[in-house]
Amino acid sequence: MRPKPNRSALLGLYLALSARAGTVARSRLLRRQAAGKEDPRRLDERMGLALRERPEGRLIWFHAASVGEAASLLELVRRLADGRPDLTCLVTTVTVTSAQFLAGRLPEGCIHQFVPVDVLPWVARFLDHWRPDLAVFTESELWPATLSELHRREIATYLINARISHRTYRRWRSARGLARALLRRFDRILAQDELAAEQLTALGADPGRLEVTGTLKEGAAPLPHDEAERARIARAFASRPIWLAASTHSGEEDIVLAAHASVRQAQPNLTLILAPRHPDRGDGLATILRARGLSVAQRSKGEAIEPDTEVYLVDTLGEMGLWYRIAPVSFVGGSLVEVGGHNPFEPALLGSAILYGPHVRNFEDAYRRLAAAGAAVEVRSESDLARALRETLAPDRAAEMAAAAWETCSEGAEVTDAVMAAIADVIDRKA
Repeated sequence: MRPKPNRSALLGLYLALSARAGTVARSRLLRRQAAGKEDPRRLDERMGLALRERPEGRLIWFHAASVGEAASLLELVRRLADGRPDLTCLVTTVTVTSAQFLAGRLPEGCIHQFVPVDVLPWVARFLDHWRPDLAVFTESELWPATLSELHRREIATYLINARISHRTYRRWRSARGLARALLRRFDRILAQDELAAEQLTALGADPGRLEVTGTLKEGAAPLPHDEAERARIARAFASRPIWLAASTHSGEEDIVLAAHASVRQAQPNLTLILAPRHPDRGDGLATILRARGLSVAQRSKGEAIEPDTEVYLVDTLGEMGLWYRIAPVSFVGGSLVEVGGHNPFEPALLGSAILYGPHVRNFEDAYRRLAAAGAAVEVRSESDLARALRETLAPDRAAEMAAAAWETCSEGAEVTDAVMAAIADVIDRKA
């Protein structure tokens, strides 16, 4: 017998509005579609209308908001597909880029759909069609209508890889009654670290249904790559020293370029691979780089790496597995500006020493562990970055850091095992 859900006046008001929000929500979807933020061929999915039949048998619904969360699920979904062929994994996301990322990466038999907007009739339509045996949400996805409808239908619901960003935590603290009502609708919560567990408990999660398992991203498979392309690019760079500035944001490139120029004084053939977080910034960055007198090859334009290329601007999507394999040293962006940092396990799994800035609240525990193991170095300024780059470009130092990173990551397989066991608890009871 499941416990009765906590009541919240704010939740009751939200559900009443959600039940009547279809017209407004559809108008917003059309505006998003016009802005290129929705796939016009699959807009019906955002309204709970499935474009595929539900397979027979048991089905687990996984939801991940965007690319990072979707990537963290791939190894888990792969292992379920391999080990439990009687199960179907349905993976939903919100963004167009996440759908593009998952295309071709999901195991055979797994299904991708866009998640319905949190409008009660649309959520009900989605659940009527897919009838999941278990719903698994990642990180901090708390959609009131969806969670309430799952609980009403007595569908087991998990929150895995759970964490709360600093901004989200502050927002939920101002609506603690609503947060408590939503968190108590999860049957189990698997938190990334002790800080996340403390924050979730403070917001009202049931301590008896919450445990710290670590981050699922740590147990993920290495990012894929095209080996023939890796070999071709490695030949183009020949014996030049290379470093990577990955997932950079506006405000970081200036620091990266200044540090690069400083180190090039002693290593004039040093080449920077620059991978902006948002590839659509590529043309603008190329203009800025050339205005500074730098020799640039822009990947999205098919420009070749020449002997005098100083910056290889890789403004493409889905190729980070290639760049982390090529570069022995990687600065991971979103960390010198107030973004919160990006996933350090991606370079760690692929043999790249890690440099990062101080703003890594989204992966604070991960960076702390990697730094303690000697796998990552924090930098706070242009001079810090230049100094750390000089040190880590030494082959022995880069290899030492890469080995420490791999050892730290190898511990993450236990996280995936823990989530697999939690899922088996539900699925085996339904067998």
